[in-house]
Amino acid sequence: MEINKKIIKELKECLDEFNLNEIEYSFKDIKIKVSKKSNTDVLSVNPINLDQPNKNVSKKETPGNKITSPIIGTAYLAPEPGAKTFVEIGKKIKKGDTIMIVEAMKTMNHVPSNFDGIVKEICVSDGQPVEFGQTLIIIE
Repeated sequence: MEINKKIIKELKECLDEFNLNEIEYSFKDIKIKVSKKSNTDVLSVNPINLDQPNKNVSKKETPGNKITSPIIGTAYLAPEPGAKTFVEIGKKIKKGDTIMIVEAMKTMNHVPSNFDGIVKEICVSDGQPVEFGQTLIIIE
């Protein structure tokens, strides 16, 4: 498989133009991810074959009430680095409790629980990019 260097160059320019840390491009069975590491211009290009299933993704669905991301951004499980996380597996929470923060464009958005219950699964890790509608946690 030959990688089109023009696409990679254009993606890098988009990173700089829009002040992004990471961008992905998909077309047919090719997926290219370009990202910056800290303040350097180190680029990572990872071609992925979409025909092969990802072995790290669980196929089974966890039953329960799902709380999804209200916006695209970066998920943070604690109010600040090193602090105690908002939720833990097995912790009882009430409707309205903050479950995590999703940062978008330097704005910290608290994500409240829509349900009372016990945290059954935390579906994202700290600092992970999240999409609109992506499941963040599952409550039983």
